[in-house]
Amino acid sequence: MLPLLPHYTHIINPRLKHIYLKFDDAGNLIIKSPKVSQRRIEQILLKKSAWINRAREKIASQKGRGVDFSEESELYYLGDAYPLQLLPHGKKRTTLLFEEESFTLKYHAYDEGLFEAHINRFYKAEAQRVVPPLVEKWAGRMQLFPTKISFRKTKRQWGSCSAKNALSFNTMMMKLPQNVIEYIIVHELAHIAHKHHQKPFWELVEKHLPEYKTYIATLKTYR
Repeated sequence: MLPLLPHYTHIINPRLKHIYLKFDDAGNLIIKSPKVSQRRIEQILLKKSAWINRAREKIASQKGRGVDFSEESELYYLGDAYPLQLLPHGKKRTTLLFEEESFTLKYHAYDEGLFEAHINRFYKAEAQRVVPPLVEKWAGRMQLFPTKISFRKTKRQWGSCSAKNALSFNTMMMKLPQNVIEYIIVHELAHIAHKHHQKPFWELVEKHLPEYKTYIATLKTYR
């Protein structure tokens, strides 16, 4: 019996010279390739089946993944998972409430794009409330002061430090435990002194957070 091939999306790009496999943020397998036969795609899937399974297991185990509104879901906040309940109501507006150890998304018309926007808005508002005092605390301890702090949702970076020492933080960091949030802050403040990841940079991070490697390990379990 032939093994069951995984579900995937195939994107053909004649400019490509090779076949590439990757997973998108939702955990879907994407194949990009020049024009090739279906048989060739199946051969690649069989050859890469172990890698595909490992990657899927890793994605499934990561915390803070995107919400699937079609089933019971949860939202992470400051390192803890809370149930998310969708509740239709008569008012012609959508609201997201966090109370009594759970999230409730009240809506009039079912609109996943609107639901996602409200969740993103919640994380941004919390980041703007929680992070600046922590930056002020660590900036004082490290004697490294940013010129500006901003927030936005990004796919890959938890934070960044510009050449002019302006710090930017991913609003999704509010999913993380507070000690990991503080590691991100210390990491970016350290870039004010060192615009690289060489030994002096990590020595500065370790000076203020000796256990920083534990926080990096925790960070890798989140999306």
